[in-house]
Amino acid sequence: MLNPVAGPFPWLALLIGLGLLGGTRTLRRRLRALPSLPTAPTDNRAPDAWTCVAATGVRPDESTIRDAVAHAELHRLLLLDLVPGDLPADELLTLLGRLDPERNRRDPLARARGAGHALLVHTDVLRRADVPAADLVDLDAAELIELGARLKPFAALSTGHAVAPGLVAAPTDPALRKRRLRALGVPVWPTMIGNLGEAAAYIGACTATPFWGAWALLAMWVQPYAVVAGRSPVRPRDLGRATALRPILAGWRWVRAVSGPRPARAATPALDPAKLRPAYARSVANGLDAFFEDRRDTCPWCGSTRLAVRSRVGDHLQGKPGRFTLERCRDCAHVFQNPRLSPAGLDYYYRDFYDGLGGPGAEALFGTMSRTYRARADLVRRHLPADRPPCAWLDVGTGHAHMCVVGKTVLPDTVFDGLDLGDGVGQAERRGWIRTAYRGQFPELADKLAGGYDVVGMHHYLEHTRDPFAELDAAAKVLVPGGRLLIELPDPNCTYGRLLRGLWLPQFQPQHQHLMPWRNLEVALNASGFTVLAREHGRAHQGNDFIGAVSQALTALAPNPAMPWIAGGPTPLRRIRRAVLVALSVPCFVVAVLLDAVALLFAHVAGEHGGSNAYRLLARKDPG
Repeated sequence: MLNPVAGPFPWLALLIGLGLLGGTRTLRRRLRALPSLPTAPTDNRAPDAWTCVAATGVRPDESTIRDAVAHAELHRLLLLDLVPGDLPADELLTLLGRLDPERNRRDPLARARGAGHALLVHTDVLRRADVPAADLVDLDAAELIELGARLKPFAALSTGHAVAPGLVAAPTDPALRKRRLRALGVPVWPTMIGNLGEAAAYIGACTATPFWGAWALLAMWVQPYAVVAGRSPVRPRDLGRATALRPILAGWRWVRAVSGPRPARAATPALDPAKLRPAYARSVANGLDAFFEDRRDTCPWCGSTRLAVRSRVGDHLQGKPGRFTLERCRDCAHVFQNPRLSPAGLDYYYRDFYDGLGGPGAEALFGTMSRTYRARADLVRRHLPADRPPCAWLDVGTGHAHMCVVGKTVLPDTVFDGLDLGDGVGQAERRGWIRTAYRGQFPELADKLAGGYDVVGMHHYLEHTRDPFAELDAAAKVLVPGGRLLIELPDPNCTYGRLLRGLWLPQFQPQHQHLMPWRNLEVALNASGFTVLAREHGRAHQGNDFIGAVSQALTALAPNPAMPWIAGGPTPLRRIRRAVLVALSVPCFVVAVLLDAVALLFAHVAGEHGGSNAYRLLARKDPG
């Protein structure tokens, strides 16, 4: 039995041991999900359409490359990460800790995780990704993993991993450990601190209660062997040494990683905040009046004059200057920005949000929403005529077209096109996530696209537009009779909107121009020639109310001083203030994660009655 007098160490050791056993089971499952290369016919040469990129010290032979090409062509892959059959134990465990082969096959947005030894790439991927030949030579393991992540979006539906039994792994370089972890998406310093805490727990447990300390230590000691025991596609060449000396080697790798050089971050001149600061200063040199139109006295939805202020907030998304007012119509409950932004204001506040400085962050966020994208496509699939699957889908406000590439996994026979104002739509076309990219305003392009689509999707788009009625008319114009219109929007009647007030993220000021109750939208759809087929609340909920509130509060109190729109730039005092508040916000984020988890459950129970922060409507265009 556990000795309560011994303090928390035995309990901690027990939990660590149980966690290691559960983790070992997961790692074994993932390892066995990795396919091995087949043996190709000996007279089959590797076609010229493929390029094998290897890390320094790795030399794939002709037979391995030929087998890899055969595997890629058999499974219709364009990017194949080759895992050496003798991959060292520590590298194998680190890889399996981040790579789930089954999820990688079904989720095109799954982050690329590579072994860092060799990549087989189709030349079409290299062409579309615009990767010069000079970027394919003299790569270390971390750089090769980063190259795989760079190429993965251009082969989102055709990326795979396979064990190459004949591929010999390069010698392990402990100095590269920190960079390898970062390239694999592992949070380096939290991981190292966690390892140090785990070691302290082992020592404390072994001292306080030797039995339970030994139990946890044994679970950690034999993990490498337990993972690869049996019929494993990988047999680490250092398995005996890695198992017998694991506690010592783990400490040595930790010391080398901590003392290793800090990974260099390549600076992109076009995205250097300091170089953008003069342009931002010129934009606001004459004040902010040009960013706003005149205030209106009537509701843009129903024309009522009975208006009330709902909230006045600053830009808590980026920390740009300005105050924004949301008003609510007392008659129809429509919420709208008043005064609304002018075209110049829209340009200023959207700048560096989805593209430019904010592009990587926005894409990383959208890349975590595969379940939401799949649910949207599935709603359309479930309400399609049995004899008429959709063949053309236009995604309006597509951004980088994450919805489209995931939707393809639900509706594989559907062709997706995208429309947006930003640069991302063109990038999506180059990636192959959409067939055709249209850049511009939807109402202005509607005549050109008239009658060309079976489905139009507007996902968190309509609230950004200046005239929602014109957008609905445009959708009716481009859809064929009987076509489907899918709309997803924030729900202004959500309970959390009243609770969090100006910090409620779905208000999204200053970008959101309109917040429409679902009843209003249904009436507008009927007036535009649509019949509503389905409505979802709980499944449309996005679990970010409380996390978003904490994040916005942090931006309001201490915006990132390095951003180019912060007048005066990053002074030492501002940096210290930001660092202190970020540290203090950590417990708040932890609590927010728990509250959002509870809110997600509540959304499925009472979504229609204010429990969900969003809703989803599917409508059919009526014949004639």
